[in-house]
Amino acid sequence: MPMSLWKDFKDFFFPRTCMGCGKKLLVHESVVCLSCLSGLPFTGLGNTPGNGMERQFWGRFPIERASSLFYYAKGGEVASMLHGMKYYGRRKVCRQMGNWLAAELSATGFFDGIDCLIPVPLHPCRLRQRGYNQSGLLAEGISEQTGIPLCTDALVRTHNNRTQTHKSGYERWQNTDGLFAATVQAASLADRHILLVDDVLTTGATLTACADALSSIPGIRISVVTLAWAK
Repeated sequence: MPMSLWKDFKDFFFPRTCMGCGKKLLVHESVVCLSCLSGLPFTGLGNTPGNGMERQFWGRFPIERASSLFYYAKGGEVASMLHGMKYYGRRKVCRQMGNWLAAELSATGFFDGIDCLIPVPLHPCRLRQRGYNQSGLLAEGISEQTGIPLCTDALVRTHNNRTQTHKSGYERWQNTDGLFAATVQAASLADRHILLVDDVLTTGATLTACADALSSIPGIRISVVTLAWAK
């Protein structure tokens, strides 16, 4: 089948749809339609020292820097994007969003000096059930754009806890106590600057639990990046 006919076939039976509103994307559109793109709530945090997202972690662990591409609001376009990435198998979109995030923040110098990317891991049972880790795919997209290597064997999730989505702030913190553990391979991160990658920041409980698990590594420096931030 000629490539043009194959593309027409795919577009008819498997149309590309906007991650924000669900409408069919035009040929020149990618991930989100132009209408949704114009209304996306970009944070503009860039590499600003002491920004609000970074301050959210002050007193929890020694954070180097933090940033996010979008603000998150329940029921908004960004929430729809994240839901599609997490539960509807949009693997390619996860990587594309990682590319986008990296392209926007690279211009600010945010990734300067970062030695490796560590996505927040899923428990093996959850990974088998879902088939992929959206944070891992985001990190892959960032790596493709920046050339920073991935490190996926330094941190493991020790409990298959329930989703955090409908939990209160207090319940989220209770739910992440001892949730992650550093592996033997994590020793190679001594004196390195690592970047924790997740899809969305809400209370910060999950990312703080990750940082706590790695904090005993000598000389490690920890930064955080997410696609969205529920300010």
